[in-house]
Amino acid sequence: MRRDSIFYKLFQQSPSLLFELLTNPPANADNYRFDSVAVKEPKFEIDGVFLPPDTADAGVVYFSEVQFQRDEMLYERLFAESLLYFYRNRMRYSDWQAVVIYPSRSTEQSNSYPYRAFLNSEQLYRVYLDELGDIRELPLGLALMVLTTIEEDQAPEEARYLLSRTYQEVPEVSSRAIIELVTTIMVYKFEQLSRAEVEIMLGITLEQTRVYREIKEEGRQEGRQEGEQEATVKLIVRLLTKRLGQELSEEMQATISHLPLTVLENLSVALLDFTSLADLQAWLDAQ
Repeated sequence: MRRDSIFYKLFQQSPSLLFELLTNPPANADNYRFDSVAVKEPKFEIDGVFLPPDTADAGVVYFSEVQFQRDEMLYERLFAESLLYFYRNRMRYSDWQAVVIYPSRSTEQSNSYPYRAFLNSEQLYRVYLDELGDIRELPLGLALMVLTTIEEDQAPEEARYLLSRTYQEVPEVSSRAIIELVTTIMVYKFEQLSRAEVEIMLGITLEQTRVYREIKEEGRQEGRQEGEQEATVKLIVRLLTKRLGQELSEEMQATISHLPLTVLENLSVALLDFTSLADLQAWLDAQ
């Protein structure tokens, strides 16, 4: 599971999220931007850097590392990169701090004695996601981080809960980014499932799915004059095929294609409960 890319998406969308993990965040946390930087001679690529705004006063630069696999040379690399970058940019920043995010303490580098001065200072802040508390009581951004650590048997329920919170707490214009992140986390966690199957598992409704938007965009790009009705039918047939594990007959597809758009929207929700073609046929007959 490529959790580092998920966390970087989180940080790109909301750089201030990192500072929710810290005990003493900077006063201007909302003004930081998340970036990656290169340090030459020797060359280091530092992917997770939080840069303070360009103001008259030098700010603090933060380096972040998401580490879900044990790396016995992590601290060597992290401190070498951070100190070298700070050295090259000493006039721009007043101080630096490193933040390492672990799923649990068991993932941390075992031999850290040579770096005890850093480990016992404010220079390094270590976060253990399994110690942040109940996922349902955390702020939404931190809860998304913790979702990456939840076991598969519990993950769907917690993901659906976070989606429910998103609909209630986040404006619609911003909620899509969170829906995409939740879905992406679950796609990585359930690699044997397609994205459409994960969306069905999460109970994501038709217009919230990325597949739906991609179909509409695909139609525009190819110059086809597909209306919303046709795009909706295409997606529902695709979801039903995945859900039921077999192709729909031409007759059944034709029946679906003639349903009004409002009925198609109802079908996109109802299909989550279907287990066979008989369930689909019974639903269609009832319409």
